[in-house]
Amino acid sequence: MSKTLYKQAFFYAFINYVGTAIGIISVLFIYPLDLNFLGTIRYIDNISQILYPIMVLGASHALIRFYPALTEDSRRKLFNYSTGSIVVISLILFLLLILADSLLEYKDIGIIYFAFPIGVSLAFVDLFRKQAQDMQKLAVPTLYEKIIPKVVLPLLFLLLLNHTFAVSSLLLYYTFSYVLIFLLTTTYLFTHFKPGLDYKFKKLFGEISKKEYFRYSLYAFAGSFGSLLAFRIDGIVIYNLISEEANGIFNVGVTLSSTLQIPAIGMFALYAPLISDYLKSNSIDLLHMKYKEVARLLFFIGAILYSCIFLGIECLFMLMPTHEKLMPAVPIILILGFNVIINMATGFSTEIITYSKYYSFNMIAILSLIAVNVPLNLFVVYYTNLGILGIAWASFTSMVLFNIAKLAFIYKKFGLLPFDPDFAKLAVLFLVSGAVIWLLPDFDSHLINLFYKIGLSLLVNVTAIYKLKLVHQVNVWIDKGLGVFRK
Repeated sequence: MSKTLYKQAFFYAFINYVGTAIGIISVLFIYPLDLNFLGTIRYIDNISQILYPIMVLGASHALIRFYPALTEDSRRKLFNYSTGSIVVISLILFLLLILADSLLEYKDIGIIYFAFPIGVSLAFVDLFRKQAQDMQKLAVPTLYEKIIPKVVLPLLFLLLLNHTFAVSSLLLYYTFSYVLIFLLTTTYLFTHFKPGLDYKFKKLFGEISKKEYFRYSLYAFAGSFGSLLAFRIDGIVIYNLISEEANGIFNVGVTLSSTLQIPAIGMFALYAPLISDYLKSNSIDLLHMKYKEVARLLFFIGAILYSCIFLGIECLFMLMPTHEKLMPAVPIILILGFNVIINMATGFSTEIITYSKYYSFNMIAILSLIAVNVPLNLFVVYYTNLGILGIAWASFTSMVLFNIAKLAFIYKKFGLLPFDPDFAKLAVLFLVSGAVIWLLPDFDSHLINLFYKIGLSLLVNVTAIYKLKLVHQVNVWIDKGLGVFRK
């Protein structure tokens, strides 16, 4: 990893962790005080997350895909073309929303009106972030995107609990926070990037095939939209078929388990242009080396964090004043957290497929994921008494099958796998140490149990991994740290 890329990855992860820390504090102390409001907010999030890929229609992925092959002038034209397409599609969707409002009798149609401007903001932010990603200036847009909602939402909860504003007003403020993110991201990007006002695209589509551009964009859209639909369907099903409160509890589990994937999100975003270059130059050996290196590092980070959650989450919750409302989320956190670990362990499999000539497979894989996940969710709701626990298991099952399909496809087409003997040693180490430490006797104090089991897990795993040299980057970090103390 280059120095610039490493610096961006560090700040990207740091910003995400700061946002996550704020989110965790909110989840532990504030959100459980009104799970109904939390369920409504997360339903708005789910709808907006489904709307914005339709508005983008694959343009942001196409920006990464075609960017390396274009001249500087054509890169600006491609950005302008992508921006214009988002405006047009958003207007069409808004007209369709108004038409649906007049024809349908959906009781929560007002929620979608809150979700729509959030979706528009996310669409532009997604495109602008990809442009910043190409320029390796991802940290500041990430700061806006990850910190502002995490600060605004707990403030809205406090206003609600103090009966300062009505729910509708608070939802409006929540919507405006995303508009603010869009405005700040726009200001930052255009400070470093001047696309101009050239909307003549003949030269652009002389350098790249218009047919290939639209073909790739539509496949990328199908993949991203299907992925969001597959992963957001649980929140939609729970809100509409179970309850707002259940959706709030489930979201507590989603929020805490998602902390595991922050390093993966940063690395995948920052490695995307590099992966695209490797594939275009047919540097398969370099790609394979990075594939295994990143997968092993991400698995180490994810497994370390999951071990802490597995061994300490119940003790942590018992120390909270809101523990009665938090405890139902424990199995959800453990199931979804393990789900995240599996996804991290497969490295940047999705990016390899997305930026290769086989990108159409993503659509097939995502559609298959939807075909499994949606029926499983509905089966759990209508034919079992498992409730949100069953929905968590449905998501887990679907995600495992999805990752197996991607790995098998990449191995078939490229002969690449992210696993090696060191990876297997890592997995065995975490399984054995986790089981042994979990079986150790507990003290009467939840606080003592929390610190001694997590501390022992960190000590055993990090020491073993360092001594066995299973993860190169870990040895680099520790050697640097020891070097400071030796001076």
